[in-house]
Amino acid sequence: MKHLIYTVVFLAGCAATQNKIMNNNSMSFANEVDFLRQYTKTIVLETGNEKVAVCPELQGKIMVSSLNGDNGQTFAWVNRGHIASGVNDPVINSYGGEDRLWLGPQFGQFSIYNLPGDPFDKWFTPPPFNSEPFEVISRTPLEVKMEKDMIITNYSHFVFKLKVLRNIKILSREETEKKLGIAFPNSVKCVGFLSDNTIINTGDKPWEKETGLLSIWNIGMMKPTDETTVIFPYNRGDEKVLGEIVKDDYFGEHVPKGRLKITDKAVLFKGDARHTSKIGLSPLRAKNIFGSYDAKNKVLTIIKYSKPKGVTDYVNSLMKIQEFPYRGDAVNSYNDGEAPGNKPGNLYELESSSPAAKLAPGESLNHIHQTYHFIGSEKELSKISKKLLGVSINKLQKR
Repeated sequence: MKHLIYTVVFLAGCAATQNKIMNNNSMSFANEVDFLRQYTKTIVLETGNEKVAVCPELQGKIMVSSLNGDNGQTFAWVNRGHIASGVNDPVINSYGGEDRLWLGPQFGQFSIYNLPGDPFDKWFTPPPFNSEPFEVISRTPLEVKMEKDMIITNYSHFVFKLKVLRNIKILSREETEKKLGIAFPNSVKCVGFLSDNTIINTGDKPWEKETGLLSIWNIGMMKPTDETTVIFPYNRGDEKVLGEIVKDDYFGEHVPKGRLKITDKAVLFKGDARHTSKIGLSPLRAKNIFGSYDAKNKVLTIIKYSKPKGVTDYVNSLMKIQEFPYRGDAVNSYNDGEAPGNKPGNLYELESSSPAAKLAPGESLNHIHQTYHFIGSEKELSKISKKLLGVSINKLQKR
């Protein structure tokens, strides 16, 4: 029952704060920016035809991007209804966007989304990264730097004092090729950008496992299609050593057959917003890169993130008191779906997390989350996917 309650509440707050959400599947970059500027400060970073829109007052979110100037298509789900309403939802202000910064863990004895003693199905998002603005420190045509001081209490009564630094940068084609270690033809268009996120312990107490640790959690809320597949390459090996390949029972039941497939190269998961489900890979199984492919629009999305070698302590966000609170996931994907107050679904998510931050006063932890969108022929995109993800996308729809 708790899982059912959680699912309904999460979807009501996360994907359908209002039922009168305007569909933005065909909105151009200029349309989205014009809309955002009616309600909040919006900074546009650009290099050539590539553009990225950032909203500091919406907790420093990267909202939308384009690889074809103002008239280019966008890739993120934007919750226009909630943004226009001006309503503050304490559960979650689900504005949408390609990269939002959250902190973990969400549930468990060290949750920062529950008041001490409250049941886990009675949760909220801490105001510093749900409703409060981030301060812009500096900006150039290519980069914007922001910061935010936060005080957050966890379920075990430990008080975290921290500063968050969030730097967002749009990348040139040359930088994209260098960071991904590939070259691609001019016939393939790409927009690449990153968020460089740091948390600093500004308090006078160390952050210890016994009292709870934080993590950096980056989440992109993307537009779904019936032909979107999320792709997680994984480390192969004995389950007795590496654990299960994928966790797929976040909401109490396993993902139905036909919506999740494990091949010898990757975990494949539907991103069609037709069934509520979530999957995750542990740091032992996850690689530092994953993505999705929208066969309908021929869009390949690549996420690359910081993944320190040999580090396995990641916060656990399962909705219960946990025996192993530091055996969490490094990467996740959430697929929105039909539920009371949420018909149909609106989005799918691509998520990466940092390790748990065991920090002495003054120490910091950094996590970089990179996003790339490619548009081209299926043949060209398949070469990129094969190189980066180990999967030929021209075979995905045949599975």
